[in-house]
Amino acid sequence: MVNENFRFSHSIQVRWSEVDAQSVVFNPHYLTFADIAITEYYRAIGMPYPAAFDVSVADLYARKTQIEYHASAHFDDVLDLYVRVSRLGRSSFDFHIEVGRKDESIATIEMTYVHANLEKKKSVPLTDKFRVACIAFENVVPEQ
Repeated sequence: MVNENFRFSHSIQVRWSEVDAQSVVFNPHYLTFADIAITEYYRAIGMPYPAAFDVSVADLYARKTQIEYHASAHFDDVLDLYVRVSRLGRSSFDFHIEVGRKDESIATIEMTYVHANLEKKKSVPLTDKFRVACIAFENVVPEQ
C-alpha cells in the first residue's frame, strides 16, 4: 500500500505474541504499533523523543485516540504504518496513521497529543522548532 499523502512509513512484522485466540492481532497492539511508528517519525523529522524535547519542563501527553478497523492482521503479516501530522494547534497536534498490508487498508488511527507543563499541568505552546520540523517534512501541510 503506497500513499502519496504520507512522506513517512514504518514497517512492523506481526509476532506470535500479538495475535489472540481468533488468530488475529489483538486490538490493543495497534496502539503499540502506532507508538513505535510515532517514535520513528520523530527521528525522521530530526526531533527524536525525548532528546529533542525539554521534557523536564513540558512533555507530550496522549489526549485522544480513535481506531477504525477495516480488516484483520494475522501472525507474520508485514504491516506498513503511514504516519503524518495532520493538524498543528497552539499546544496540541494530531497524528493520522494508516495501517496497511500490501494493497489493503487494515486500520486508521487518529491520535491527539497535548504539550503540557509538568508542574502546572496546563497546556503550553508547541515549540517553534517542532512546528517548523513538521511543516517542512510533510507532503501535505498540516491544518493549523
